[in-house]
Amino acid sequence: MPAEWERQTAVQLTWPHDGTDWAPMLDEVLETYREMAREISCRERLIVVAPEGKAPGMLHVVCPTNDTWARDHGFITLTDDNGHCRLLDFKFNGWGEKFRADLDNAINRRLYEVGAVEGEYVDHLDFVLEGGSIESDGQGTIFTTRCCLMAPHRNQPLTQAQIEERLKQYLGAKRIVWLNHGSLIGDDTDGHIDTLVRIAPNDTLLYIGADEQHPDLLLMEQELRDLKTLDGRPYRLLRLPMPRPIVDEDGQRLPATYANFLVINDAVLVPTYSQPDLDSEALRIVGEAFPDREIIGIDCRSLIRQHGSLHCCTMQFYSPLK
Repeated sequence: MPAEWERQTAVQLTWPHDGTDWAPMLDEVLETYREMAREISCRERLIVVAPEGKAPGMLHVVCPTNDTWARDHGFITLTDDNGHCRLLDFKFNGWGEKFRADLDNAINRRLYEVGAVEGEYVDHLDFVLEGGSIESDGQGTIFTTRCCLMAPHRNQPLTQAQIEERLKQYLGAKRIVWLNHGSLIGDDTDGHIDTLVRIAPNDTLLYIGADEQHPDLLLMEQELRDLKTLDGRPYRLLRLPMPRPIVDEDGQRLPATYANFLVINDAVLVPTYSQPDLDSEALRIVGEAFPDREIIGIDCRSLIRQHGSLHCCTMQFYSPLK
């Protein structure tokens, strides 16, 4: 499984429409998606999945959808040294059957059938795995969280050891790093790793810092300090700030995080939340991890209202396109 910063051929967006939960704020979220689309499409190919319409300058695939979280219903790509790739189609079940996902779960097959992506299609629809729940360093280490992969209605009655063996087999991994701590208030995903800890070049881990409402993140930080690379060295740790609380109409805190950034060709898109001091600090720290890329802030206040952010909306491909 490639590291996200390896050279990409395309990024997928699954477009918001009035049949999704975005309907009450569709104009606002569409502007955020247009901004993401502009930044992606000027650097690599953009695939837009939507029930209807056309996307000028983009590869548009017509397909019915439940929602827009491409990270979790999209293909997971494996590559080899000869340029071949496998497109792994795992089951998406609405983060443990919390939401309807039957239409989203059919998007990958549609992309493959119309020739939007190339590679060997691999059916893993008997196993639930969301793209946001795993991080790869491209060298055989996969990070994940126990609270997500062992959450109810994912892959029971499989044990942690059995799930680990499948991840190694399916993803070509040498080891699985399980984090036992870390979650965000308001998170529907049960602790996706891409909201908490991200891998960067040179054995660097970026992670979200704790605040008074997230003491469990201090325990996660200690776990990261104790971790070693495959060759026994400590990781370089870069601590991202925690955004100040953003709440919904009922006063409930939303799971805003700067860790949910997207690495694309020659740039990193970083979620911002109209908190200039913290936004600037997050952009600076991400720039430390990716000094050879342009660091671009994207206002994600619209996305967080549906409990997701920038990385959640996207999925990258490494296979050649037709």
